[in-house]
Amino acid sequence: MSQESPMAHPTPAVCDRVLSLTPTGLPAYVYDLAALRDHAAHVRAALPERVELYYAAKANPEPEILAALGPYVDGYEVSSGGELAHVAKAVPGRPLAFGGPGKTPDEIRTALEQGVERFHVESEHDLRVLAELARQVAPEAPVGVLLRFNLAVADGSLAGSALAMGGRPTPFGLDPAQAPEALRPLTDGTCPHLALLGVHAHLASGLDAPEQLSVARSVVEWATGLGVPLSEVNVGGGMAVDYARPESRFDWKAYGAGLARLADAHPELTLRIEPGRALTAYCGWYATEVLDVKHSHGEEFAVVRGGTHHLRTPATKGHDQPCSVLPVEEWPHPWPRPAATGEHVNLTGQLCTPKDLLARGARTPGLRAGDRLAFSLAGAYAWNISHHDFLMHPRPGFHFLG
Repeated sequence: MSQESPMAHPTPAVCDRVLSLTPTGLPAYVYDLAALRDHAAHVRAALPERVELYYAAKANPEPEILAALGPYVDGYEVSSGGELAHVAKAVPGRPLAFGGPGKTPDEIRTALEQGVERFHVESEHDLRVLAELARQVAPEAPVGVLLRFNLAVADGSLAGSALAMGGRPTPFGLDPAQAPEALRPLTDGTCPHLALLGVHAHLASGLDAPEQLSVARSVVEWATGLGVPLSEVNVGGGMAVDYARPESRFDWKAYGAGLARLADAHPELTLRIEPGRALTAYCGWYATEVLDVKHSHGEEFAVVRGGTHHLRTPATKGHDQPCSVLPVEEWPHPWPRPAATGEHVNLTGQLCTPKDLLARGARTPGLRAGDRLAFSLAGAYAWNISHHDFLMHPRPGFHFLG
């Protein structure tokens, strides 16, 4: 029986795999692909048919993850030449959207050569480079363009965001004041090798369903007010994942119903969303072993194999990663077994920095060296954003179940 702190339940398949691993097989990432497919099916069912669902591959680009999502998504969003090559190999033949600031000419050329038909353009320079390379590489048919704008939302719906990328000075997207200049070459025939499809606006992360709907309405209202024909509006991702309450989920049913109303009000538009974290966070666990339990200045610390060089999410976001304890009764060593005397323990890794902290004051009464920990919500922005080589500890194993 596992002890949860806070509510963070590994699936039975994950528990079995974590407990079956030898100490040298830890740390390990364990992904429950059956749980991922169930969640993705729930999300897809909640969305109206006229809303397209693209997966933001940056959240977790593991090939097994990309493939498991395949039946439920309309395409994949990539943000670099490396992601483009990786995703195209993992899920060949699927629609791709190429976004991100600072695209290099080589990356754009490669994307055009591979037949990417949808580009999220971040600046006037980005547009000029794409126009010239499209003329050289893909003159047969116009390349689709969505202009990304850094829009301000006046109703305060971004106030609760965990990470704001719009409505303030950022390197993302075009300033709305630049709209006339950016639209002109796409509408006056100056760039015959580009076709204006619509507008893209990813403004924030960590928004709940009412806030996301408010943002979507604001983006669509602004886009349709530009006075030019548009066929697509991408309202981005950023659906909330609550690490403090992992049992809580984004209300996809309410969000889908709101998007249906918005789509009905604008039958000329295809709406698109690009979730990443909210699709894959729940399918992954970072599993490890307690190496030591120690006391320092009135607090207790458990040092685990691995740490934030494998799972950087809590250090990046400043939260405590939810976890479960999987007790191990066997203690094969001749020396005494360290154990916590209180209910709350700080969970730290092996790095030589006080920032290597996975969770503060986790409720893990009786935690002992040799017990296993399974950190949940580790299916997104976890391994792939971590500083893997710091101190040169071994890399984790990877297990894909179901």
